[in-house]
Parts: sequence; C-alpha cells; structure tokens
Amino acid sequence: MNIFYVSELDGNIAYLDEAESAHAIRVLRLKIGDRLVLTDGKGYWFEGVIELPHPKKCHVRIVTSNLDQEKKNYSLTVAMAPTKNAERLEWFLEKATEIGIDRFVPIRCSYSERNNINQSRLKKISLSAMKQSLKAWLPVVSEMVSFRDFIAQPFDGKKLIAHCYPEKKPHLKNVAQASDNVLILIGPEGDFSPEEVKLANEAGFQEVSLGRSRLRTETAALVACTAVAFLNEH
Repeated sequence: MNIFYVSELDGNIAYLDEAESAHAIRVLRLKIGDRLVLTDGKGYWFEGVIELPHPKKCHVRIVTSNLDQEKKNYSLTVAMAPTKNAERLEWFLEKATEIGIDRFVPIRCSYSERNNINQSRLKKISLSAMKQSLKAWLPVVSEMVSFRDFIAQPFDGKKLIAHCYPEKKPHLKNVAQASDNVLILIGPEGDFSPEEVKLANEAGFQEVSLGRSRLRTETAALVACTAVAFLNEH
C-alpha cells in the first residue's frame, strides 16, 4: 500500500508537494478518480480521490479522515551527537522512526566527530520511514544545537544521559516506566566529556546504563529507543 504525506490542507482538499505529486503521477501513473491513502504526520489518516493529477502539485479531495487510535501514551526524544559517517546517522533515524521516536535532536559535544548535518535529508529519511512503517506520526528532526544550550531547555519528563564512564549506574529499563515522557542524551564515539556529564547532572539528568557492551553511538541510541518502546508494549 502506498502512503502519501500531505502537509497542506485547505478544507477537504489536500495538496501534495512536488516530490509526493511526482511519485503519484509520474511513477505510479495515477489519474483523476484514483483513490489515495494519506497522512498529515500529525496522527490523521485520510482517504482521498485525485481531482487534479498535476505532477508538481496534485490535488486530492478528502473523502474520509480518521485520527490514529494507536497514538502512543508516551514520548521519546533522543538527543545524539551525529556520527562521523553520515550513513550511520541516517540508518539510526530510519530505524528509530520505525520503532517510534517523537523527536531527534543532533547535539554538538566536546568530542563530536561531526559539527554539521544535512537536516533536509534527515527529514526526508524520517518521512520515508514513517510511510514505510505505516505510521501517522512524523518525528520532529531539529536543527543541530550545542550540548550546553540543549540541556538548558525545559523538558516535562524523565531526563537521562547514557555514558561509558565506569561508575555504577542503573539500567535504563529500571529507570524509565511505561507512559513516561523520556529524553535521553547519547554522546559521540569518544563519549561525553566529564564536564558535560557534570553539567547534565546539574541540569537534572540522571545517569543510566544501556548494558555491559560498549556500543557505537547509533547502536546505543537505537538500544535506548527499543528499550523505551518495549517498556510501553501492552
């Protein structure tokens, strides 16, 4: 089943952007009267009928709309230092979207291997993963921000930081609970600096472990996503 993303709605008319329009009209060769399934990425599913099959701005008349009844009763934000290899970062975001992340924030740390990201490309990857996994909720992909600026931002929920320093830490699964809003910090391959860990503690972040293995940045982030998702399985 092909799912189309719609970001522009005017009453009962949905306008597909250029990429979605081209896929519908040029690739799938859909025409007037053909039916589509759409989502706005904000929890709604729509069924519509093509009224104007324009390859740059396809017009779709909405026939039915339904709020996704499987909206999560928790939220998950991952703030992670981007990997030096961009493909590893993209792989993480794709899988995290499939699992059910709500927000991804790339953070710039003391030992960061990458100090910039292609936000537009990351958004496209997340959008594609949302449609592929038949979800109606599109994660927010934020702009890159410094570690210090990010931890100063307010967050209503459990704030956690995972690092590899040897002090004893509780496992994530024993700290987070079902229905919690969770924010977890994941550092670069060189880990967070001791100063960053101290600053996070002072900002209300609790230190947690993700297990005995030493994990790559993107693996650690995905383990965290999976652990939180499993905690909320019914």
